[in-house]
Amino acid sequence: MAWEQGFVLALLTLIIVSLLASKLKPSVIFAGSAFIAFMVGMIDLPSLAKNFTNSSLLTLVLLILSSCALEKTRLISWVGRYISEGRLGSVVGKLGLSTALLSSFTNNTAVVVSLIGAIKRNQRHAPSRLLIPLSYAAILGGTLTLIGTSTNLIINSFVEDTGLPSLSFFAPTTIGLAVLFGGLLILIPLSYLLPQYDESHQDELPYFLEARVEGGSPLVGKSISENNLRALRKLFLAEVIRNGKTIPSVDPDMILLAGDRLLFCGDIESVTTLQEINGLTLFGQHHLNGQNLLEVVVSQSASIRGKSIKSAQFRERFDAVVVAIRRGHERLEGGLGKIELQAGDTLILVPGKDFEQSKQQLKREFVIISDLDSAAKLDGDKSALVLVGFAAVITAALLDVFPIIKGLSVYLLGMLALGIINLGEIRRRFPIDIVVIVGAALSIAQLMLSSGLSVQLGEIFIELFNGWGVMGALIAVYLITLVLTELITNNAAAALAFPIGYSMALGYGVDPMPFIMAVLFGASASFISPYGYQTNLLVFSVGNYTLLDYVKVGLPMSIIYSVLVLALIPYFFPF
Repeated sequence: MAWEQGFVLALLTLIIVSLLASKLKPSVIFAGSAFIAFMVGMIDLPSLAKNFTNSSLLTLVLLILSSCALEKTRLISWVGRYISEGRLGSVVGKLGLSTALLSSFTNNTAVVVSLIGAIKRNQRHAPSRLLIPLSYAAILGGTLTLIGTSTNLIINSFVEDTGLPSLSFFAPTTIGLAVLFGGLLILIPLSYLLPQYDESHQDELPYFLEARVEGGSPLVGKSISENNLRALRKLFLAEVIRNGKTIPSVDPDMILLAGDRLLFCGDIESVTTLQEINGLTLFGQHHLNGQNLLEVVVSQSASIRGKSIKSAQFRERFDAVVVAIRRGHERLEGGLGKIELQAGDTLILVPGKDFEQSKQQLKREFVIISDLDSAAKLDGDKSALVLVGFAAVITAALLDVFPIIKGLSVYLLGMLALGIINLGEIRRRFPIDIVVIVGAALSIAQLMLSSGLSVQLGEIFIELFNGWGVMGALIAVYLITLVLTELITNNAAAALAFPIGYSMALGYGVDPMPFIMAVLFGASASFISPYGYQTNLLVFSVGNYTLLDYVKVGLPMSIIYSVLVLALIPYFFPF
């Protein structure tokens, strides 16, 4: 073995051991490995720079940034309402199909982030019974198209790097559809095995919110219980103000009238929940149009202390609207605009364009100003503009009018120009970890190929599976990728498995496409562990899951998925 091969093998061993045994982030491990290779002269600076500006990587970055705008549309609210009706089995089926469809055309991690809130707000089923199905459906949906998951785009980078033609947009679709429907058929009964963790406790609802019943609202003339306003998850109707009079201890049979002001106790997700109830107008609703919500704490030196929001002329002074107030665990009373503010009160604000103009004044009035993950929803017109614009970009790319990277660039600039997203959101969402992992992984994969190490590893595997033939080699590549995915994350698994699979295809003298597809689907086959795939990790703590919950549902899922993939790859991509 030449010293170059020995060096790359040592580097690979270091990467795998570090990913398994250390607490370092994968981005740090891959970046460190690429830096070592550069310092010893194994890779030059132009090649390194080229890997970090790969077209597939740039497309992935633009997709993730574009999702900032897509998450604010009413589409997610509609999906949330659509999936919350019916028995658990039908809800899981609808959730699976809608999530998979969304995940196939935008990054599946962004879809899960957007839908977690909608699932937590559903009124019929415990979120813990829906969040793992959400993650698995997003994984399955990500395999439907080239842009559905970061892994597909990373593998496409490797494909282009070897000199092969780029994968087509729908290259994995036929197999992806089969595993989607097969996966959902088993996921529906398995969802009944998941625990029912319900966190809807009134003593944990610290925010005070107000909404008004509009004239012509479908709520008018019906009782509170008929309108399901006493069955809202993590949102409690505390009192009603009618004609200036407060009605506490609200009777479920009370009939609502136009102009009634409803006062709720809830959490931060309640802002979006109230926005989604047809016929209710949230306090400050007219100023909500996609802005990121801010949380501020009123200072001891604030001039607004002792004044109500209305008398302090809060909106005029700060160019911001208060949509919720929290005062410890104290139950506030009266209309939101009439509450006298005290030092230590936490306010949820919808900021205007001039909110940060007078930073000195803000420092005097508020102790803490922090961004929240939640954002106000866009109105119907802007939502339609965002969705139609994104659909136009994808359609133009499919029809070869112009490349998707150019379309997404124009789309993102348009969203910035229209004020739908801002530079602060782009800065927070920029996927620096993914950029570092992909750029460095491309460099390591290049080293495996250029040093001949991948060929040697391929020959070793061919020898090991001697007698099993090319099908045995394909199964081996798939299983290697699957195990690496469960242990060290999907993107890292793709980076390490691709050179081996490609070299095995060359060793057998067959078309590399079956082996590329084995790596592509194997890298997305993370169902048994919460750590292998980002969507699994996202729902892990939100659903209060244990590792056993993933094993119970994920092991049968993984078996069905693997059987379908390995049976269909040779059929659609012959050797």
